[in-house]
Amino acid sequence: MTDYVLTVNCPTTRGIVAAIANYLADTGCNITDSSQFDDLLTGQFFMRITFASQTGKDLDALKAGFAPLAETFAMDWAMHDASAKMKVLLMVSNFGHCLNDLLYRWRIGALPVEIVGVVSNHLTYQKVVVNHDIPFHHIKVTKENKPEAEARLLSVVEDSGAELVVLARYMQILSDALCQKMSGRIINIHHSFLPSFKGANPYKQAYERGVKLIGATSHYVTADLDEGPIIEQDTVRVTHAQSPEDYVSLGRDVEALVLARAIHAHVQHRTFINGNKTVVFAASPGGYTSERMG
Repeated sequence: MTDYVLTVNCPTTRGIVAAIANYLADTGCNITDSSQFDDLLTGQFFMRITFASQTGKDLDALKAGFAPLAETFAMDWAMHDASAKMKVLLMVSNFGHCLNDLLYRWRIGALPVEIVGVVSNHLTYQKVVVNHDIPFHHIKVTKENKPEAEARLLSVVEDSGAELVVLARYMQILSDALCQKMSGRIINIHHSFLPSFKGANPYKQAYERGVKLIGATSHYVTADLDEGPIIEQDTVRVTHAQSPEDYVSLGRDVEALVLARAIHAHVQHRTFINGNKTVVFAASPGGYTSERMG
C-alpha cells in the first residue's frame, strides 16, 4: 500500500467531510488519520487526512479524480505522497545551536526532510556542514551588497529546488519582495515569547524585568518583521536566582526544540495559514518515529 496526505481549506459548508470520505472509499482508499477544524469566525474549513491506497492507484490518478470534487467546494487543496521528503534550505549566522540540532535530527531520521544546502553570511559552520556532505554557500551580506546577496540566495533556492527555507538563527532581515515571493515557505525562530522583548538582546531584557518564563516562537516570515503567523511556541521556567547567562542557555534549548517542531509540522503538511494565524494539526500516529536511534 502507498500512503498519502490530503490537505483541504475551503469555505465551510455542509457535506465536505462526507464527500471526501466517499471519494476515498470509492477509489479503494482507507483513511488512517483525520483532523478537521471549522473556523466559525472566518467561515473557513480546514482538514488533513492521511490515507492508504489499497488498490494501487497512484498519486496522479487520485489527484485527477479528486479535482472535480475540489472544484465543487472551491477547495484550496493538495495531495502528497507521505514518503516524499521535502527539500529544505537552512540559513544560519553565528549562533549554531539550532543548526546543529536540526542536523542531528536529520541524521537520525527524526526530521523527515532532504537538506539541500546551508546558506550563511559567515564561515563559522562551513566545516560542520561540509562534514555532513551538505552543500555550503557563503553569501556575505553588507549594507552595500544586499540586493546582490539576496539575488544569490534566490539562485541557490531555485538551483537546489528548495521547497522550504529555514532561518536557523540567521541574523539578517530579508527584503519585502523576497518575503512576498516565498510567502508560506520561510520559517523563522524568534528568541522571545512574542511579542515581548524584541531586539538584539531579549534575554537581558527579560532578566532585567524579572520574568519567570522565557520562551521562543517559530513563525512564518512575512514583510512585517517578526509578525508572521505563529506555528509553534514553548517556554521554560526561570527564577530570581538565575543569571542572564542562564537565560541564554535555557533559551537556546527551547529555541532549538520549537524550531524543530515547527519544521516537522510544516513538512508533514500539518500547518495551514489562516489569516494572521495558523491552524496546526497534531501529528498522525507514528509521525515522530525516527529511522535510527542515534
